[in-house]
Amino acid sequence: MVDQTSKADAYWAANKRLMAILLIIWALVSFGFGIILRPLLSGISVGGTDLGFWFAQQGSILTFIVLIFVYAWRMNALDRKYEFDEE
Repeated sequence: MVDQTSKADAYWAANKRLMAILLIIWALVSFGFGIILRPLLSGISVGGTDLGFWFAQQGSILTFIVLIFVYAWRMNALDRKYEFDEE
């Protein structure tokens, strides 16, 4: 019972660490690059517009979609590592 509890605690700690990393990346891309650093990125052109505008309009959305797949992939790996997978 204690082993199962410590395994579940380690699983939850790994899950929280993964979520924190992905949320930091999301915040950096959406708020950092799209809003706060936009004036610094305005001189860089991507597809006819500046990089800051691109991050605000498309880059943050594309990054968010990639983060969803990364989260699913890493959670499957954590499930297998801690033997919580359904297979």
